[in-house]
Amino acid sequence: MSKALGIINFAGNHIQVDGLQKYRPVSAFSFLGRYRTIDFPISNMSNSGIDNIQVYVRRKPRSLTEHLGTGRHYNINSKRGSLNIMYTERNQIGDLYSTDIAAYIENLDCIERIPQQYVVLAPSYMIYTADYSKFLKEHIESGADISLMYHSVDNAKENFLNCGTLNINKQKGVLSIEPNHGTAKNRNIFMDTYVMTKELFLELVNKAHKTSSIYTFSDIVDEECAELDIRAVPHRGYFAAITDFNSYYHANMTLIDLKHASDLFDPEWPIYTRTNDSCPTQYFEGSKVTSSVISNGCLIEGTVENSIIGRGCVIKPGAIVKNCVISADVIIGKNVHVENLVVDKHAKLVRGKRGIAAPDKPGYVERGDTL
Repeated sequence: MSKALGIINFAGNHIQVDGLQKYRPVSAFSFLGRYRTIDFPISNMSNSGIDNIQVYVRRKPRSLTEHLGTGRHYNINSKRGSLNIMYTERNQIGDLYSTDIAAYIENLDCIERIPQQYVVLAPSYMIYTADYSKFLKEHIESGADISLMYHSVDNAKENFLNCGTLNINKQKGVLSIEPNHGTAKNRNIFMDTYVMTKELFLELVNKAHKTSSIYTFSDIVDEECAELDIRAVPHRGYFAAITDFNSYYHANMTLIDLKHASDLFDPEWPIYTRTNDSCPTQYFEGSKVTSSVISNGCLIEGTVENSIIGRGCVIKPGAIVKNCVISADVIIGKNVHVENLVVDKHAKLVRGKRGIAAPDKPGYVERGDTL
């Protein structure tokens, strides 16, 4: 699979995750206690044999940069492989001009120098596993100009509202890329995942740049549907898109269910992440944990039910944590009851004894806050 360059795009302007996005890009979000969302596309590429990867970031890069490090924990070939973080430094006011096309134009020379013949593009805000080597092979055999990956869903009226959809004919040809307006429950959700030749990729990037300063790569591909042979390739298995706060919460919570987790995690397809040395979680006398995902390094003295607990958390005696997503190094104080919350890292819930949000509208505790 060394014939393909991997590009991981940042989340576009249509992705707004209140609270969490204030401190880091979506790609650096904690996921399921021990992962970051960026781990999934990089692991897909690494497992597929793609060992030359570019990760694009446009704002607040510190958290992502620290997590990626040299990239060696992703099992990327140590001699010929590389993982490079590509920054965009445009100084325009607001986000209007801060598109993926602008980022590619700024780093065009880095893409042009890459010897690989093909490009595989993947998003940083979607959680799924896929073998890109099969994706590329199917693309080459089809003779198509571009292949796009999609996932068919039956709940598009309430979910995936910030995602694109593929309008597909009977021959799996893509007629257009359209927004999901929530008008129908059955949709082919576009996974923002492409494969094409590097030559065509560069051609489309330059064309989009000349056409409009606010064009995205998706815009120019949609415009070319009538001119190019663009094929749709279905995806099977677990799929989630983190496009807003609720989708982040529910993407985490659904994986507490072993059936859903088994659809995502395969021993033959490891999800790599940056690890740290810490002791196993300690469960003290009187503690109770049910239907939860607990990371290492925690001290559990209270009750945890149907929740995800990040690394290094402390749950004090008498505390109740229910239906929550708890990030790393959080303290839940003695006799504190929290329910239906996302608690960001380093927060301390020690004074207020009850923090309960509505099940259909989970609450958020800010990073480093004390309640």
